[in-house]
Amino acid sequence: MDFDDQMRRYFGAADPASVAPAALAAGMERLSVDFGLERDPGRRFAMWALMHILGNAPDLDVAFPDPAERDAARNFMDMLDQLQAQAPTDPG
Repeated sequence: MDFDDQMRRYFGAADPASVAPAALAAGMERLSVDFGLERDPGRRFAMWALMHILGNAPDLDVAFPDPAERDAARNFMDMLDQLQAQAPTDPG
């Protein structure tokens, strides 16, 4: 499940900055519902990752009953934090 595909499916656009606030809220709600219904671990992780990026992910202990999946999610969060720390700051 590709990031752009998920963005188009839930928000109607690949670029999060181009999504209107109402569409973003509606898409997050649909994404949360689908996440709760999804049983495939890989698809669930991809959905959770998108929710995390958008600031709307459930807590790890709620999202992932399996300890290995929680560890993978923690690793993902750590990698994002490292990328953000390395990203150049906007001077303007």
